Amino acid sequence: MYAVSFYEVNAENFSRVREVYPRHRAYLDEFALGGEVVMIGTFADPAKDGSMAIFRSRAAAERFRADDPFVLEGLVGASRILDWDPLEFRAV
Repeated sequence: MYAVSFYEVNAENFSRVREVYPRHRAYLDEFALGGEVVMIGTFADPAKDGSMAIFRSRAAAERFRADDPFVLEGLVGASRILDWDPLEFRAV
């Protein structure tokens, strides 16, 4: 089972994204070395729709969120983690 983490933007602090992004990216790159991040990214309009990430477990999603600079610096207004049990298809 995977876990999907959704971030909503804190509009009051969105202007700080460029300032905090290098620390968020460094944290993500280090965290991803453990193999627990499947995918991560923003929606087409991140200021309006936020972002999401897919992790290999809920525990990994919770650990990531706990120390993510975007969260610690107040750029995330709300977040939630949902367990996800997808069907997987492979091309023949």
